[in-house]
Amino acid sequence: MPSIEEKFKALATDNAPGQETRQQAGNIDELMRGDFLEGIPVDFSHGDVDAFTPTPGSLDQFLAGVEVGGQQAYTEYRGALSIRKQLSKSLEEFTGAPVIADEGLIITTGTQGALFLAIASTVSAGDKVAIVQPDYFANRKLVQFFDGVIIPVQLQYMNNGQSAGLDLAQLRGAFEEGAKVFIFSNPNNPTGVVYAADEVQEIANLADEFGAVVIADQLYSRLRYDDATYTHLRAVTKQPNNVVTIMGPSKTESLSGYRLGVAFGGPQIIERMEKLQAIVSLRAAGYNQAVLRTWFNEPEGWMAERVRLHQVIRNDLISVFQTAGLETRVPQAGSYLFPQLPTLSIEFNDFVRLLRHQAKVIVTPGTEFSPHSAASIRLNFSQDHKAAIAAAHRIVEMVNIYR
Repeated sequence: MPSIEEKFKALATDNAPGQETRQQAGNIDELMRGDFLEGIPVDFSHGDVDAFTPTPGSLDQFLAGVEVGGQQAYTEYRGALSIRKQLSKSLEEFTGAPVIADEGLIITTGTQGALFLAIASTVSAGDKVAIVQPDYFANRKLVQFFDGVIIPVQLQYMNNGQSAGLDLAQLRGAFEEGAKVFIFSNPNNPTGVVYAADEVQEIANLADEFGAVVIADQLYSRLRYDDATYTHLRAVTKQPNNVVTIMGPSKTESLSGYRLGVAFGGPQIIERMEKLQAIVSLRAAGYNQAVLRTWFNEPEGWMAERVRLHQVIRNDLISVFQTAGLETRVPQAGSYLFPQLPTLSIEFNDFVRLLRHQAKVIVTPGTEFSPHSAASIRLNFSQDHKAAIAAAHRIVEMVNIYR
């Protein structure tokens, strides 16, 4: 079993998206003084809430929460019941399965907090856990931190077809090998693929057959393009108490700064999550919880316009990379691109650093999401349109220099 020093070293938070930049300088322009390629600095490691402003009325709801005072500041550990009741109706309508406001729903400190609580509530030392590769980097790191044993399941995402490309035979093998938990994001982070209905159904069938818990991260399930069909796992499973669904108003609504998330599912797991949250952070910030009243209650047409604007940026970035011969799957949802780079004359990590210093572009290395993605970079394209396209051209220019 790894030592405590080894466990914290494995978290590698110094290399988390954008963290190196924020550690070294509060002003991105100060860090990115490179004069090799001119252009506006662009940090693709996260979405730009200045380019895409938060949901209308979110600040008003926050201030209203402050006005309420102590009652809003010190809610139940799992969040204010009045807000959970409102959310349960919206989430039930969105996902197509019942959400129990008082027993089956918890408000957390961001979806990252929900993920931590869900994994901590279902994974013990030695437990085998099936994880998709590539997928959100925290899945792997948290399972390792809690001394779980990872069984990887590959996602062949470059087919650009209707199927996400999950190796379902590997998933069955993982369950046969003893995996008690399966963790995946849908839409997938970092590739933007949406699992087809038959894939989601087979995931549910396998989990039901083996009695496994499934943690489904659906953070970007509202930001879908080209009328992409979306199937919610919790709506097709025969054992809904074994499914934990994680969502929240974050990148899609530009509300990341409020650190709000929700998890909903079986009462037993949600109760465990609440007990753990009670000793980790007590609750999601009380005043911030009030902002959830705007979630799923945006002005008419607001979400459709947000999707449209993101799709325009997605299409233009794809055009830049594909014209340059960089293989890139067209994401069906979310705000991430995951292009593959050609063989370079320098080490990949050196190239990522040179992008930052010489081209004023920050990207996240693909190795954060899978050891098989050493030639990929992740870009969050929720950015100023003009700046993002210019930055993409600088990436291509740097690739051509260091081929």
